[in-house]
Amino acid sequence: MHLQRTKLHFLRKKGELTDRARVGISLHAHTEHSKEMLDFIPHYAEQLPIISYFWKKEKVKYVERYGREVDWTGAFWSPPLTGQMVYDIEKSQINDAGLDAFVSLTDHDEITANLAVVDTAEGMVVPISLEWTVPFEFGFFHVGVHNLPRESAAEITKTLLDYSFNTERQTEENLKELLVMLSDIPQVLVILNHPLWDIEMAGKERHRELLMSFLRRHSRYIHALEVNGFRKWSENKGVIEISESYAMPVATGGDRHGCRPNTVINLTDARTFDEFVAEIRVDKKSQVALMPEYELPLHSRQLASFADILKTYPDFPEERRRWFDRVSFDTGSGLGVARLSEQGWDNAKRVWLRVAIWTLGVLGSPVARPIFRAARATKDRVPRDPEFTDFEIPRLEDVPAEFSSRTV
Repeated sequence: MHLQRTKLHFLRKKGELTDRARVGISLHAHTEHSKEMLDFIPHYAEQLPIISYFWKKEKVKYVERYGREVDWTGAFWSPPLTGQMVYDIEKSQINDAGLDAFVSLTDHDEITANLAVVDTAEGMVVPISLEWTVPFEFGFFHVGVHNLPRESAAEITKTLLDYSFNTERQTEENLKELLVMLSDIPQVLVILNHPLWDIEMAGKERHRELLMSFLRRHSRYIHALEVNGFRKWSENKGVIEISESYAMPVATGGDRHGCRPNTVINLTDARTFDEFVAEIRVDKKSQVALMPEYELPLHSRQLASFADILKTYPDFPEERRRWFDRVSFDTGSGLGVARLSEQGWDNAKRVWLRVAIWTLGVLGSPVARPIFRAARATKDRVPRDPEFTDFEIPRLEDVPAEFSSRTV
């Protein structure tokens, strides 16, 4: 079925994109200021070969030593690169395709990186953006809030985070009030990031019910759903189908945390970021490009990103060089949640962890990629041509009125 709101481009090889658009836009990239929760570790450590063996042994040792299970509450890690590094990498990828570039960084509940980035190009204004954590019912969503007014960005961010982290503020009325506030600022773009990802690990079907509940109440304040660079094609296809049924476009978000550029970008002829926002919000149209790297097996790319995150960077400031300089955890040392390097962490004594890191590096390398390609489900292989992709979209007239997305 032909898409009404979004034009897709599936790129199989690198090359110029000047025949398709004038500008490329990179959304959703994380920097050293992003605090990434570690509560996902048990889920994945149990599944990875070799690593799962050592993981189970260390869990037993931890319980014997401390008399309790590991408490992941409050533990976090941060990506290795500075905001300027991420910005420059994203801009270079787009420029190499022959396009002008806009880059919108979105750290979790943080705008520090955006404020520090410098772009010397004439007339270039760096968007102030964040990935806002939105608690909702039994779970939560990540909402990309892009292009805040520079003069009030700090105040708006503080207001948003008061809802995120103050349980007394987390009411339906307050959430609607905040979404209305954002939509009342014409230059702001609100994107529901990776909407089908079961991020709270409630189960695929239960999460989908949560998403439908959120959209029933708040879709009119969401300007686009996100096609995410680190989600499977089958999931992104489902997002496109939902967005079409709600009469809204999709926008891309690369969601990079390592050293490699985003694998999905937006294409436009807009001369400014504000004009791009208007295309999404007012015209309700978008063009998105899946870069050649997106076609590579997701698990291979994820492991390559993990390898970037766990690398040592000798040229970095001393407090950011090693992975355990970038991980904060309560080890029971009495310091609470603090960097592992501040708590006497000695990597040399943990042979199993060095083996695990080496394993991640091998599994994330091109050498192991054929294994992941062979194991990839057919539904997760990116089609060669979007024109021949079978999207299963409900007719718009079959979608209840309260589901539709109107311009606000």
